[in-house]
Amino acid sequence: MANLPSHASVVVIGGGVMGCSTLYHLAKFGADAVLLERNKLTSGTTWHSAAQVRALRSSQNLTRMIQYSVELYSQLEAETGQSVGWIQKGSLSLATNPDRLTLIRRQEALAHAYGIEATSITPDEALERWPLMNIDDVIGAVWSPEDGRVSPSDVCAALVKGAKSLGAKIFEDTGVTGILTDGGRIKGIETTQGTIMCDAIALCTGLWSRDVGAMAGAEVPLLACEHFYLLTKPVEGITGNLPTLSDHDNYLYIRDDSGGLLVGCFEPMGKPIAPGVLDESFAFGLLPEDWDHFEPMMMGAMNRLPSLETAEVKMLLNGPESFTPDGSFMLGETAETKGLFLGCGMNSMGVAAGGGAGMNLAHQIVHGHTAYDLSEADAKRFAPVFNSVDHLMARAPEILGTHYVIPYPGRQLKTARDLRKLPNDTPYRVAGAQFGQFYGWERPLYFDRKGEPTLTFGKPDWFAQVRREVTAAHRKAAIFDASPFGKIEVTGPDAEAFLRHVCAGQMGRAPGSVIYTAMLNDRGTFESDLTAQRIATDHYRLFVGTTAIKRDLTWLRRHSEGFDVQLEDSTEAYAVLGLMGPQAARIVTECGAPELNDLGYFKVGPAHIAGKHVRAARMSYVGEAGWEITCKVENEPAIHAALRGAGATDAGLYAQTSMRIEKGFCAMGHELDGDVTPVQTGLDFATRKSGGFIGAEVLAEQRAKGVTSHVVSLKFLDQAAVPLGHEPIYSGGKIVGQTSSAGYGYRIGAPIALGHAKGLQHGQRVQVDIARQMFEAEVIIGPMFDPTGERMRP
Repeated sequence: MANLPSHASVVVIGGGVMGCSTLYHLAKFGADAVLLERNKLTSGTTWHSAAQVRALRSSQNLTRMIQYSVELYSQLEAETGQSVGWIQKGSLSLATNPDRLTLIRRQEALAHAYGIEATSITPDEALERWPLMNIDDVIGAVWSPEDGRVSPSDVCAALVKGAKSLGAKIFEDTGVTGILTDGGRIKGIETTQGTIMCDAIALCTGLWSRDVGAMAGAEVPLLACEHFYLLTKPVEGITGNLPTLSDHDNYLYIRDDSGGLLVGCFEPMGKPIAPGVLDESFAFGLLPEDWDHFEPMMMGAMNRLPSLETAEVKMLLNGPESFTPDGSFMLGETAETKGLFLGCGMNSMGVAAGGGAGMNLAHQIVHGHTAYDLSEADAKRFAPVFNSVDHLMARAPEILGTHYVIPYPGRQLKTARDLRKLPNDTPYRVAGAQFGQFYGWERPLYFDRKGEPTLTFGKPDWFAQVRREVTAAHRKAAIFDASPFGKIEVTGPDAEAFLRHVCAGQMGRAPGSVIYTAMLNDRGTFESDLTAQRIATDHYRLFVGTTAIKRDLTWLRRHSEGFDVQLEDSTEAYAVLGLMGPQAARIVTECGAPELNDLGYFKVGPAHIAGKHVRAARMSYVGEAGWEITCKVENEPAIHAALRGAGATDAGLYAQTSMRIEKGFCAMGHELDGDVTPVQTGLDFATRKSGGFIGAEVLAEQRAKGVTSHVVSLKFLDQAAVPLGHEPIYSGGKIVGQTSSAGYGYRIGAPIALGHAKGLQHGQRVQVDIARQMFEAEVIIGPMFDPTGERMRP
């Protein structure tokens, strides 16, 4: 029997690359940590990984995380004496159609913004790097010389050796049989070899994470799918190592392997594996070959590599990988159980991400936060409905397929839809709404859809429809359905004192006030931004982002100790309709609520519309005067019908986003995140200079140092520009920033963007790199369009 310790500060469950990396970094940070593996290290998924390490990802911090992995893997051998099999031969991305070429050139531009070397090359130059391939259909390529690959088993061996040298302990053949909790907190772990009491658990159990999380009462929505790659015996013409070849139009990745070929795929629709199929005996197992399923990809591979036709096949490897409902991994503390931290759902990027993800998970366990903002991987981002087996069985195979599809703007997933519908869902469908899914909710993106939209990187198919909706809001009145907003009731004698502690805004304002506020951490950076309606002395209603409800409610609950307050999620009890535009005043009067016209800006009051009770807040997120009207869900259809009957037009999220950018309003996940403060984003006007809230000291220090906002507005001078966000901003031939939100400004008649850039002046001209084509834009400090002169946030 293993000599388990009776107590450890942190127990890591799972001996794959994610668990080994987390243990290594916990030890580096000085934590008392042990790792439990029910079989042997690398079992499950890690051992059969193709182990590509490609640095460029969709965001700066995900890229930064992979770059850390590259640096870690390259230094581990010197630190531990254990080789990791690092082979840095670069990667080659092919394009066989114009849209793929646009995509890889957008990726090239992004690489430059993130400090990664990437260069467009011709098909003939690509052939020089991969002489065995057929380039008849190739129209362009991008060369990334810094990418490489590793030996996954050797990486784990090096991480374990490093962790042991720092005092960490590893126990193989030790299965977890139960997780002990008390009052929603981790207390210990039961195993086949005994019990360990602990303060935290890092759950890095890969394919089995959903089941292990359930032992602690936590939701871990992931599912395994079959993943295929072909291995051949040595092929003539392969000497030494070649770059990784990405032929995504054929759903393929290709590299050399022991003198032969490794040909892997992420096909358009994968094969899910039902829970229970992979039991605890599945350690170094593989699934049966499925040549019928692989055949379409094999045909594409033989076109790309004619030598495959005569190559001798060693095997078609079928190894399981785990996938989440949105294709991003899960990293961080769960909402349900304090002290339970997830590091799983890696979506076939575990080896590439493992170094950086393990460091960030250890950093959060030890220091209370990741090393930089990784909210896109937050373990609390999924609605509970996504933990359903039925929904995972439908969604996970599609997520596998999204790895290599072209991520056009406006592209929507097709599976696991219609999970949560708005009160006005049926009329929206009659009106031809095109829906997008957000936290399970189906929200209208735009109306009057003309069949299935054609997706493009150019002028979007829905341009005219969104123009009509913006025009309606600007010249008449439009209804923006914000019902999926998260809503949190804060009640009790200490409601004000509690909110003054967790919020930076003016929470002491009188009942009947609306307060815009940031919710900050002790680093002064954003956890959330929200609006609060003070309904009574002891009652506030908070409105948070649609996808933020679980995260924000967890943050509030975990900071409420010592305050006499009650917190309740009322999201599904209330609907919210934004009525905006110059005719909004006439419409509410005709609908029975003339008193709303007497409300001051950022005030909230009761009224009746269509005979139904509402609470309306005078505010706007789109730069047109109006109200956000809250009502009981069951009353929404009657109120909505009355507003439309009086002349209001429905408008979708695309119109709202366009108008938000024109008005210069920041949004979480775009301009705001856990790496920036209100001082750096032009929102310090909405914070209490007297302090007394979490993060106040950091803001005071920044003010004293003269830190200023680096959020800028950009108005493009060329109508052909189609910015999408994340484009590099150049000034004087150097990258000075990056766009964060982008669209078309229908009220000012130009493409527009918001971005982060330092040192720019109002009226200055800059260049923005859109798929390696430079477009000139004018810098505007403040809103590009401001019809009312009112700020959204007083």
